[in-house]
Amino acid sequence: MRTLTVGVVAHVDAGKTSLTERILHEAGVLDRPGSVDAGDTRTDSLELERRRGITIRSAVASFEWHDTLVNLVDTPGHSDFVAEVERSLAVLDAAVLVVSAVEGVQAQTLVLMRALQRLGLPTLLFVNKLDRAGADPDRVLAQVGERLTAEAVPLGAADAPGSPHAAYLAFAASDGEQADLREGTRAARVQPVVFGSAITGAGVPALLDALTDLVAEENGPALATEDDALEAPAGTVFKLDRSPSGTRLTYVRLRRGTLRVRDRLALAGREPERVTGVEVFGPDGLQRASQVEAGRIAVLRGPTTARVGDRFGPHGQGTRDVELGRPSLETVVDPVDPRQRGRLFTALTELAEQDPLIDLRLDDGRGEVAVSLYGEVQKEVIATFLEEDHGVAATFRPTTPICVERVRAVAAAHQLIDVSPNPFLATVGLRVEPAEVGHGIELGLEVELGSMPPAFFAAVREGAGLTLGEAVHGWAVPDCRVVVTHSGYYPRQSAMHAGFDKKMSSTAADFRSLARLVLAEALARAGTVVCVPVHRFELEVPQDLVGVVLAELPHHRAVPHTTRVPDRSLGAAAVLSGDVPAGEVHGLAQRLPHLTRGEGVLTTVLDHHAPITGPPPERSRARPDPFAQVRDWTRVKRAWPAD
Repeated sequence: MRTLTVGVVAHVDAGKTSLTERILHEAGVLDRPGSVDAGDTRTDSLELERRRGITIRSAVASFEWHDTLVNLVDTPGHSDFVAEVERSLAVLDAAVLVVSAVEGVQAQTLVLMRALQRLGLPTLLFVNKLDRAGADPDRVLAQVGERLTAEAVPLGAADAPGSPHAAYLAFAASDGEQADLREGTRAARVQPVVFGSAITGAGVPALLDALTDLVAEENGPALATEDDALEAPAGTVFKLDRSPSGTRLTYVRLRRGTLRVRDRLALAGREPERVTGVEVFGPDGLQRASQVEAGRIAVLRGPTTARVGDRFGPHGQGTRDVELGRPSLETVVDPVDPRQRGRLFTALTELAEQDPLIDLRLDDGRGEVAVSLYGEVQKEVIATFLEEDHGVAATFRPTTPICVERVRAVAAAHQLIDVSPNPFLATVGLRVEPAEVGHGIELGLEVELGSMPPAFFAAVREGAGLTLGEAVHGWAVPDCRVVVTHSGYYPRQSAMHAGFDKKMSSTAADFRSLARLVLAEALARAGTVVCVPVHRFELEVPQDLVGVVLAELPHHRAVPHTTRVPDRSLGAAAVLSGDVPAGEVHGLAQRLPHLTRGEGVLTTVLDHHAPITGPPPERSRARPDPFAQVRDWTRVKRAWPAD
């Protein structure tokens, strides 16, 4: 039996979770499909998900179809939870992109399709809600061809769309045509299309047939053989959770080998940790097991340092690096009861384990805790988790954009060992240079690699990274080149009849602290420009209200670049696209229902950062400020930053 891991992705309210429920029912896992409205779906297991009718956390269910074990991953549709989608895409063999036969191609549909195409992930399209009034599969198929992919291939036709009797009629295909379609689907050159309804079940068996026939036959590993047992296990961590008792649960997709209870697992190259328990997803749900084989999804107990995205074992085939965009907003979280500040931080730390892009920041000086966000809905969800799961009522300060700093020019600074005012037993010289967007942080050397111990070079790198994380105005520098121009140290020395004396010998702390200060001086000389996050927006509005919406955009500093108005006879919405500052997205979203009779749909994604006009905003620092220190080196002591 072969295995196939499939993700179901869609714009919010396209019927993604309803399709997941119907698939599980058709496969015999559920006696009846659950309902989002009734709050009894299998994959939306969180009470908050059921109450709000949205998917917040990815969920896994498994079933068998045509001699294939299928792992089905249900993902969120709301753009505020795009990070959860991102984590799921990294472990998929294929995806089903759900499109509504009524609303058609929507803004988040475009974002997801671009990601799937960029990853080269085999994708099938399911045009849902065929039974709904207003369903128009021909119009939607035309939109798919125009906006998503020119290689969409219908596998059948819709019968009686827009009525309760709507059905799907599969085309007959010759062996030759089927072979070509299979090859194109696996190579992600062709996207097969099935029409149907998650509510009535129309087209769902045909969708499952297409997945197993076109993707799974040779794609995805078979269940373990005797040879696999000898191969080192390799896989990816894609989700973290905690049991009701607080035990950390690590969700992994195993791609190679066999992983057993009591095996030691080295996650991302860290020290190996023992696996003390394994639970494997199967048709009967999550079951305890002694081992997990290649192709399966399992929950591990034991590892305590696991992080989302960690890989283990030999890397290579089957691994994907996915990023749909980092959060562009942040807020400070305060407990309603100041006495619960410690509990608040503990609870947010647990949430940050499950979603590392929350990027928890603790300002030790002010005692403030800040988190990163995709949007206001995510803020509401975090508040609910804090109160209901951890008993902490919290308030959120106004959301602000997460800016970055970009280096303006080339500049350098250095301090020599035993030369005033340098109090550290270290010589460090650094030059900072601008770098193009996306370059990342690069550390170069103009000194001999053997000029000092590797641990001291590592300390310089660490210190430089700390300064770049909170630069001149407190924001991070994402792209630049730092070059080590000077180095020197005192070797380990001992007083007579005594052991190591750090008063006479250089330490890693000397280099870490001095690198922070020297780079701060170089950055201050080079200067930085603060840049604000700018989102690319896509705005669907009724065609008769395009003028009204265009008049509103300047009030939110939004700049439209294109306006696409389809054939009026098709009744499709007009689509506006352009740029809007991240800090203005929420305000625009709040105005949209009033302007568009509630019919407007806005989706945004972080696109770039633009230089700010006016005084640069300052971000409070979570760490001691090296820029304040280097204004007067005579105040710097070797104990900095501890003092």
